[in-house]
Amino acid sequence: MQPIRQGDVILIPVQLFEGQKLPHLTLAEGEVTGHKHRIIEGQAELYEKNGTLYLRVFSSAAVLAHDEHQAISIPQGTWMVRIQREYEPQGWRYLAD
Repeated sequence: MQPIRQGDVILIPVQLFEGQKLPHLTLAEGEVTGHKHRIIEGQAELYEKNGTLYLRVFSSAAVLAHDEHQAISIPQGTWMVRIQREYEPQGWRYLAD
């Protein structure tokens, strides 16, 4: 499986992970607008360990939605959730969504 991107959120397929199950399915919140990247359809669970989120999709697919991006389908599997960063002369910064 290939990484999947929606705005500044990138999902990277992983085989194994550990973490504590979270009571929500929000992968990230936009810093500027407050809009959320969240799972709205499908069976999935979100986990966290040491500041890193992991998404497990149990159904054949889950739908990742955001108010400013087209909804995308996430295939069944386990995914590490990362927020993309970009380099500036002052150093690295997280992309604003």
